[in-house]
Amino acid sequence: RLHATNNFPEFTGYTCPAPCEPACTLAVNDAPVTIKSLERAIVDMGWRQGWIRPEPPERRSGFTVAVVGSGPAGLACAQQLNRAGHAVVVFERDDAIGGLMTYGIPDFKFEKRKVARRVAQLAQEGIEFHTGVEVGRELSLAELRERFDAVCLAIGAQAPREVAVPGRALSGVELAMDFLTAENRRQAGVAVSRPISARGLDVVVLGGGDTGADCLATAHRHGARTATQVSIRDRPPERRDVRHPWPWLPMTYATTYALEEGGEEHFGLNALAFLDEDGDGRVDAVLAERVAWGYDAGGRRTDKRVLESAVRIPAQLVLIAAGFSGPRLDGLSGSGLELTPGAALARGADLMTALPGVFAAGDAAMGQSIVVWAIGEGRDAARAIDIYLTGDTRLPESLRTPNPPLHRR
Repeated sequence: RLHATNNFPEFTGYTCPAPCEPACTLAVNDAPVTIKSLERAIVDMGWRQGWIRPEPPERRSGFTVAVVGSGPAGLACAQQLNRAGHAVVVFERDDAIGGLMTYGIPDFKFEKRKVARRVAQLAQEGIEFHTGVEVGRELSLAELRERFDAVCLAIGAQAPREVAVPGRALSGVELAMDFLTAENRRQAGVAVSRPISARGLDVVVLGGGDTGADCLATAHRHGARTATQVSIRDRPPERRDVRHPWPWLPMTYATTYALEEGGEEHFGLNALAFLDEDGDGRVDAVLAERVAWGYDAGGRRTDKRVLESAVRIPAQLVLIAAGFSGPRLDGLSGSGLELTPGAALARGADLMTALPGVFAAGDAAMGQSIVVWAIGEGRDAARAIDIYLTGDTRLPESLRTPNPPLHRR
């Protein structure tokens, strides 16, 4: 039943923040069903009992599809297309398959063997994988379009959102994903070109989201002297606001797993500068102001009231976890792809980009989101590609998006 709508229940069961639980009807006035725990228990039992096996297609269609990116969206798209009988090749720019599931989420939060056994399953079903291939550099998109009948771009949204303040170029001011990727590579026994250690340092994480929490927890495991997570937003309320009624997320305060392990958190702090107080070219502290924000009807910050003007937080390592601004296009720039105002890949109702036969799925098309959305996007893209190639499809339709229009290639 889990596999009917989700190719990789362990991916969501272990890493998803479970927005389904506050939407459970019991959550109106009681504790919700523990959907995430149940999902984990079922899929773990499935693997132990041998219920999860390769399911290669009975026959091949003669069509070929290239999937660019091997995160949850790319892998889900590849598996669905392969089961429809198409020959699928997955291209990944990193040296391992899995995207952020492999090199983004910490190992202590999600064991990488869970990715490896799914990749092995997909390979046994007939999917071909190529690592160390960055489409747009080693292999052009034009060449892919010539070699394959369709292409799906599931390249994620890993272009980081920067914090443009004085001192950004100081040594010790790092992007969160560089820190997490280096640690994941170290844990995997893979060479790390530029190790980033928090051992014995005062660490400040700028960003109050899941990536920031992962950085904080990783800093704990490195043996940081102190660890502080800073959010630019106000502290969420303890009780659900009337503007966030059930079944929407309550948007209330909750302590993260990382803060339960230790460290401090600050809300409403706006970073002003990274300070080099001894002139050695390395960061020594974060200078910030404590503020109260005004918001517009869409929840965007509009103005601020300064409550405290000079807040100094010691820091020899600053990790910027301010989110992502869109896909890293790099060599794909100038290929004819169009972007939305939000810097995502533009696509039509059939999930096709401006380039015929080239589809987009996951964070690259919808912006930074969670694993369950990525898997759903991959499944939707596979259905759209199957329709594009054959004029019809037996792949299951999504419950959340309109069906792509039927048309023949």
